[in-house]
Amino acid sequence: MAVHALEAPGSGGRLSPAEGREPKLNASPTQANVMPDIHPPAKGLVAPDPVRGCHVQPKDFAWFQESLAHTTAGSGHATARHLTERQGHKRFTGLEHAASTSVQDAAHTLLGTEYVGTDHVFRLNGPRVEAFSGVDQALFRLLARGDVEEYRAVVHAGRGTRPRLTFDKHWGGPVSVHADGSVFALRLPPGKDEKPP
Repeated sequence: MAVHALEAPGSGGRLSPAEGREPKLNASPTQANVMPDIHPPAKGLVAPDPVRGCHVQPKDFAWFQESLAHTTAGSGHATARHLTERQGHKRFTGLEHAASTSVQDAAHTLLGTEYVGTDHVFRLNGPRVEAFSGVDQALFRLLARGDVEEYRAVVHAGRGTRPRLTFDKHWGGPVSVHADGSVFALRLPPGKDEKPP
């Protein structure tokens, strides 16, 4: 999706309440029928021809906020409940790749925070390397129970303090934590005497 913001008042961050009603992020998504084309303002009594695109009008702001919030919550089967049919609901309700359902098959404490996710062991120029990718366990619980509103509030509140890229001596390798609470960590598997070249 390409978004061209013609006017974006404010300092960024969380979505402010929409005109008319508060967005309901924890509710099931609704499929709106927003008419395409952008209608430039009239010049006097002459209305210019519409331009290709989609102009989200103030009356649709709450729906648009809900749609955007739902597309960022979860993966695999967990995602389907947050998407409308046009956003790809059916894509996530059929067969899935085996790795996409292994979101919570591993847990590690990294830099003092519990993370759940999945890990893989592979060779990197000879030595075996363990790679772990996951998400903050507290954030994962919010997504698992469908609490998109609270998830977005917690992610937003921690976005300035959460990003880190450092070596975790207890883990035994580099750890990268992103603003959204996701993590990626590498190390030599415990108990292996292989030394990197």
